[in-house]
Amino acid sequence: MADRIEVTRTIAAPAADIFALLCDPQGHVAIDSSGMLQDAEGAPAAGVGDEFVVHMDRESLNDFPELGRYDVTVHITEFERDRLIAWTILGQIKPQIGHVYGYRLDPQADSTVVTSFYDWSQIGQTWRDAGIFPVISEGALRATLGVLDRTVRRGYPQASTRG
Repeated sequence: MADRIEVTRTIAAPAADIFALLCDPQGHVAIDSSGMLQDAEGAPAAGVGDEFVVHMDRESLNDFPELGRYDVTVHITEFERDRLIAWTILGQIKPQIGHVYGYRLDPQADSTVVTSFYDWSQIGQTWRDAGIFPVISEGALRATLGVLDRTVRRGYPQASTRG
């Protein structure tokens, strides 16, 4: 099994609008198809090293419902305005897991090709041995792209925050 999932969808919206939503902590909550992301706090990401907090609820996946509600820190690891954003999750569990989520945007004349990716190739051996990866399925990534499409085309409110 590969240690990376990628799914692609063409969205009839400018890359700048999509990227603004992806930089916004509340944007992550708005497009999450898993139901885990409940709320978020912090300023929109503006570069590598930026962070914001996401309030999670693992019960929605029903894989580890005993985790209940908890917080994670999204730490931006790659950032190219209107083209690429990626992040890892920093939590209270040690060692840190090391999985990476992100989006690549390829602007077209009247749309944007959006690729969502989830990479767990760099997770620590402790996590690899646990056999819990991937946490999010290809179907969930694809569903999130569908929600992203709908959300950005409806004029997500924070789209006006792009810089």
